[in-house]
Amino acid sequence: MKTLRFLMLVVIIGATILSACTTTTPEPTEPPVVEPVATEEPVVEEPVETEEPVVVEPTATEVPPTEAPAGLTCAEPVKVGLITDVSGSLAIYGAHIVRSFMLGMEYATGAPGSAGPVFNFAETQENTFKVDDCEIVVYVADDTSTPDTTATIAREMIEVKGVDFLIGTTSSGATATLQGIAAENKIPLIVAPAAANDITGVNFNEYTFRTSRTNYQDAMNECLYLTKQYETFVQIAPDYAFGRGSAAAFRDACTLNGGTFVMDDIFAPLDTTDFTPYMEQIAGSGAEAYIVTWAGGGFVPLMQAATDQGVTESMALGATFIDNILMPIWYGSAVGSSSGILYHYSAPNNPANDFLKAEDKARYMVMPDLFDADGMNAAIMLVEALKATNGDTAAEALIAVMEGMTFEGPKGTIYIRPEDHVAIQDMYILKLLNVTDPDANFYEYVETTRPEPPCLLPEALKDRCGDLPYNSLSGE
Repeated sequence: MKTLRFLMLVVIIGATILSACTTTTPEPTEPPVVEPVATEEPVVEEPVETEEPVVVEPTATEVPPTEAPAGLTCAEPVKVGLITDVSGSLAIYGAHIVRSFMLGMEYATGAPGSAGPVFNFAETQENTFKVDDCEIVVYVADDTSTPDTTATIAREMIEVKGVDFLIGTTSSGATATLQGIAAENKIPLIVAPAAANDITGVNFNEYTFRTSRTNYQDAMNECLYLTKQYETFVQIAPDYAFGRGSAAAFRDACTLNGGTFVMDDIFAPLDTTDFTPYMEQIAGSGAEAYIVTWAGGGFVPLMQAATDQGVTESMALGATFIDNILMPIWYGSAVGSSSGILYHYSAPNNPANDFLKAEDKARYMVMPDLFDADGMNAAIMLVEALKATNGDTAAEALIAVMEGMTFEGPKGTIYIRPEDHVAIQDMYILKLLNVTDPDANFYEYVETTRPEPPCLLPEALKDRCGDLPYNSLSGE
């Protein structure tokens, strides 16, 4: 039997919920400096040995005083609708976003919001921050990762609250719904943490941006390592946008690195609880490794079925490392192995990540988890966009500064690609040392990667891709 090796992924949705070079606010122009003119004695001009006229400098009273701009100002409070999963199947990830978005707003504005240092959704769904003379009000709502609920909440946010931005959501399927509503109402949407390629692929619209990575970035990061150890693969994924996008990306990326898939990809309904027939197919495939893309509670029965059917004993699991809660449950046998992960608090070294680590621990008694960086980055991006437009919330103004934007967050420099609004960002290869540390300090750093996926826009928008490599895997 093979030694069980885990190279891990639970690629997380993003309804996984819950951009044009870098634009900065210009420095204020200094007023002209005028030399004072004495007033008690008449000014006696010395003879000038030239035929040109004497030029007399204007006195200070001839130049009206100019006041420097007072900083960011907003005629009215800027309103933000944060939609994520608080009580549904992906609530474990929604919790990452709620706390990290509020911490990101505090980091970007310099002070806690009106709800205080600790934001508790059960107690309040509103938090107000301030930058100079500009108030930013954040409303939070639970969509339970249900597209119909997402739609209802989004319309209420727009029509009743009058929001200028939308943030979210956790499920990629619900995010597709949110995209359409944002575009219909010309409201900029920042996606975090949903990961489906389609968000900035076939479902692209100019109002949608993201701080979350894509399935393709996950696959590029992971396949670099998988294909160094295994040659043949089979994979299983949930049967909706996130899972199908991930499967297509892994098949593409691993094949480009020399791997071979021995059979068609296996798709199971998202609400599957009995994975026995799917694991029977995997066990009989003859592949060296099986790639799993799953998110939420379904991962537990999936892995149980893999154990019951002998898959974990006969094949290696190819999946990126996952969240801090589920790691100890399923990955104890993987100690000593290396794999990819989109974010772990121990990997980056920068001021934003230091802030996130300290405040998550002090206020929420946990260390940052898999999607905390996405939520914090969404908040920083929002505030930087407002600074760049000097508080102008018109969609045209915001799109102009968000396309091509760069900013610093807990994963370092984020670059919003103007062609397709993909967030180019660091990802990591880590070595698993343990699954018992009380602060989830499980890993040893190995390497930072910065995957740049191809442009996945639909054929009708292919010209937007410009000089970027083009791939229609998300499309048509």
